[in-house]
Amino acid sequence: MLATGFTTFLWSLIVIFFMVVYFMMLFSVIVDIFRRHDIHGGAKTLWCIFVILTPFIGVFVYLISQSKGMNERNLQSVKQQRQQTDEYIRSVSGGGGDAASQIAQAKSLLDSGAINQQEFDSLKQKALASG
Repeated sequence: MLATGFTTFLWSLIVIFFMVVYFMMLFSVIVDIFRRHDIHGGAKTLWCIFVILTPFIGVFVYLISQSKGMNERNLQSVKQQRQQTDEYIRSVSGGGGDAASQIAQAKSLLDSGAINQQEFDSLKQKALASG
């Protein structure tokens, strides 16, 4: 009796594992279909119908036939996200560089008369605090 319960549990665990793996593949295929720019609406619709009506075969055919393109689109997406993240970080960090360059820039403004000594001291304190 115990062995039957354990084997049923083990079998259920294996089935659930493969279902999760299948749904992960299915979602990645559907996301890739809609992310593609090289095909238009009709082809995307046909791929979706094929993947939904023939679940296992459709997903595997798409993965086999479009794997290179999927990889390239994923890499392009990662590069674009990294570029956007880097641009955002530069925009919020002020982009002024290190403290020494900020102080040198403030000193040149002081020497040119664009700012007074009090403003220079304030900029210097900000640069030292952030650096």
